[in-house]
Amino acid sequence: MTIPTEIFQDLTVLSIPLRNRFRGIDIREVAIFRGDQGWSEFSPFIEYGEVEASTWLKAALEAAYKPWPKQYRDRIPINATLPMVEPDQASQILSRFPGCTTVKIKVDDFVVGAELVEATLDEIPDAKIRLDVNEGWTLEEALLNLYDYNLRFGNIFEYIEQPCKSLDDLKRLKRETPFKIAADESIRKDLDAHFEEFSQYADVAILKWAPVGGFDAAHELASRIGLPVVISSALETGVGISQSLALAGSFPQLDYACGLGTVSLFESDICEPAFTVSNGFMEVRRGEPVPALLSKYQAAPERVEWWHNRINAIWNSKDFREGSEWQ
Repeated sequence: MTIPTEIFQDLTVLSIPLRNRFRGIDIREVAIFRGDQGWSEFSPFIEYGEVEASTWLKAALEAAYKPWPKQYRDRIPINATLPMVEPDQASQILSRFPGCTTVKIKVDDFVVGAELVEATLDEIPDAKIRLDVNEGWTLEEALLNLYDYNLRFGNIFEYIEQPCKSLDDLKRLKRETPFKIAADESIRKDLDAHFEEFSQYADVAILKWAPVGGFDAAHELASRIGLPVVISSALETGVGISQSLALAGSFPQLDYACGLGTVSLFESDICEPAFTVSNGFMEVRRGEPVPALLSKYQAAPERVEWWHNRINAIWNSKDFREGSEWQ
């Protein structure tokens, strides 16, 4: 069986350079297509297997064919995102997020991370800082590093995102350090968990539109978790970011700035106007790609074939189609 063109209308595979290496990649590959409601995006990272990627496809199809959920606001507060770069690059990167007073910094060890915090405070002296560790620390490393951050900088940290992988380690950090803990991977890598007592492990839930399975899945998940949410990017183009903005807009209460300004990390968006930050906010609107930019970033034929094969494998899998409206 092949991909149904009546479902994946105008399916296009793109390869977009990043301005700075981020999440270990220099090129972001995505697939976009149209449905009855407009454009949508399917962009799981290359290394993700079929099962994990199928959740992203459910989100993409829902956004293409179902109306957006009810919106409670027409603009979303945004945090700046600072990759692990040399400190002298921080100023130029932060300038792409005008008006943002919350900054998420990707960190590894304390020494380099502290330099990035210093560079950020040089640019935005009153910044709220989030440290994103991506499960990178053992419990012992986390305790030592967070002690050092607290000793050097005091109470400037809004939260620490996924410092450790283990829930037991997060629980101990939450108990023994003065910082709020945000959970990302602990949620999206275990979507079938019960989450009823998740408040003992984290203070904030990071939800990402595509990795959790779309609008309905995100709201169901947030209800089970019962924590304040931050809607964050999975490094999508403006097409995918527009869905994430709509997800953020669909929560009656939104206590924190959202991590949706990451198109600024791309060489260019594929939408015009680009989905970038203005005065610390982004407008909730549907992303419409520009034909000239689709042509500019068209992926090589072998990569187009790879993505078609990936979508085809998920679409025709029994687990994906069974019990769904796409039978």
